[in-house]
Amino acid sequence: MTESNKASHIQWQPYQIDAAARARLKGHQSTVLWFTGLSGSGKSTVANALEQALLARGVHTYLLDGDNVRHGLCADLGFSAADRSENLRRVAAVADLMVDAGLVVLSAFISPLREQRERVKQMLPPGKFLEIYIATPLEECEKRDVKGLYKKARAGEIQQFTGISDPYEAPEAADLVLNTAEFSLEQSVQLLLDLLVARAIIPAPAK
Repeated sequence: MTESNKASHIQWQPYQIDAAARARLKGHQSTVLWFTGLSGSGKSTVANALEQALLARGVHTYLLDGDNVRHGLCADLGFSAADRSENLRRVAAVADLMVDAGLVVLSAFISPLREQRERVKQMLPPGKFLEIYIATPLEECEKRDVKGLYKKARAGEIQQFTGISDPYEAPEAADLVLNTAEFSLEQSVQLLLDLLVARAIIPAPAK
């Protein structure tokens, strides 16, 4: 059976419980916060701290991390351009399911190309994608080099490394820009919480 024949036999199964019902149950809206930036910029650190703050507010969340998904969901993928694209497609498909389940999804991926991030956005329901640009400069990321990747890239041991031998296209209209060399972790988290309240995704804290 060809791919086209397979697709023609697949139909969407409707159910009675939808995202709006789950939002009423949970007391908040669902969305995807897409953290993009260079390796070492602080994407996972900020996302992790935000998730803890959201948990304290009773918000239902899940964190999808670029390294972690390659241990399972994307374990069969390499780092070619095609595999990187497929990696993000799978993550977007999972994030879409989680949004429908009523979760605030925190996705931390370098996702260096604007086209890649736009594709992710188009896979999600309208209004369910917030682009968070962790705009930490390359010099600071390389100084941190928490995984030793920049050293290997500079030595030619890692090919096609974003920021060194491969380009990074900064967002042109991110919903929030954070430079972790300038903002503390606490400040970054507060700015993200303020954004979620302003967008009516989570309720404002009781006074």
